[in-house]
Amino acid sequence: MAQKDYYSVLGVSSSATAEDIKKQYRRLAKEHHPDSNKGATKSADRFKEISEAYQVLGDKKKREQYDEMRRLGAFDNIPRGPRGGGRPAGAPPGAPGQSYRYDEFDVGGLGGLGDIFSSMFGGGAKGPKASEPEQGQSVETTLEVPFRTAALGGKVPIELDITEECATCLGSGAAKGARIAVCHECAGRGSISFGQGGFAVNRPCPACLGKGSLPSSPCATCRGAGEARSRKKLLINVPEGTDTGAKIRLKGQGGRGLHGGRNGDIVITFQVKDDTTWSREGLDLVAIATVNIAQATLGSKVSVETLDDKRVSIKVPAGTAGGKRFRVRGHGIKKDGKHGDLIVEIELVVPAKLSAEQEKLMQDFAKSAGLEY
Repeated sequence: MAQKDYYSVLGVSSSATAEDIKKQYRRLAKEHHPDSNKGATKSADRFKEISEAYQVLGDKKKREQYDEMRRLGAFDNIPRGPRGGGRPAGAPPGAPGQSYRYDEFDVGGLGGLGDIFSSMFGGGAKGPKASEPEQGQSVETTLEVPFRTAALGGKVPIELDITEECATCLGSGAAKGARIAVCHECAGRGSISFGQGGFAVNRPCPACLGKGSLPSSPCATCRGAGEARSRKKLLINVPEGTDTGAKIRLKGQGGRGLHGGRNGDIVITFQVKDDTTWSREGLDLVAIATVNIAQATLGSKVSVETLDDKRVSIKVPAGTAGGKRFRVRGHGIKKDGKHGDLIVEIELVVPAKLSAEQEKLMQDFAKSAGLEY
């Protein structure tokens, strides 16, 4: 099995700071987003890979768990084998020089990371028995949000593909009136074990698809799988002040549970789009105001747009240099009872070309002011 290293996926070192990881994710997500690479399958796959990596490394708790599993060698290219061999009593799973099994790693307390670990090794360590209640599919996805919507709050539509219990057979995989028999391949366990050397892997039985039983006639809708893909449309509420990397969890909005199990969740990570008018520094908005040489030298006034579609006027004192910033209190982003400011940054625009008369006047000015040119 190929190694899956989320640090390599994002192109950062394992010692990278949370801010470095966030910046790298933003850069890669913008480069490979499907909207910017229409029809490019590789870019779409790369975007999904990047999003998956950030969902782990961008979360402090998940990253700590992931780092611990890397330290234990859980993602190494290690040999697989039958269950025989074992390890000495008291030795930790994966002790050096000892054979060990995938199902000796307890991933139950890792939440979504346990699912990631299972997917890397192709099966669950201690999965539910065939007829036991099973939680429905949980889905993690990234949602792009316009800058203004993220700042002010609002609603954004999204469509997701979700695996749910088949509505026709209610998850049994059997056609109406079909007989149900114990699977001959796994003897009703729902899983099989295989491998070589000192490492074994449990995987869902390919004959019964992990259910432990087989119908005499499969359901025509799901072809015996007990599950079906559906397209779900949702209107997501974006809280005011949302920034890139913020997450929300929609409990019970994922796939329907199997055999009476609870529904899965939907976890959404927000990606805020860049804006042509503003950028963001914490709760402060930054807007660029352009002035010409005369305005900067003699003083002037400039007008800038605010988030609520109004405009504020800024007095630019005589002799203002490019890059100078002015703060307008209370016109920034609101979040959790706090309110940022609007920062207006002056950008000096120099004429690309002067007429002969203008050039002569500028030369006279430079001489009278003692300026070199």
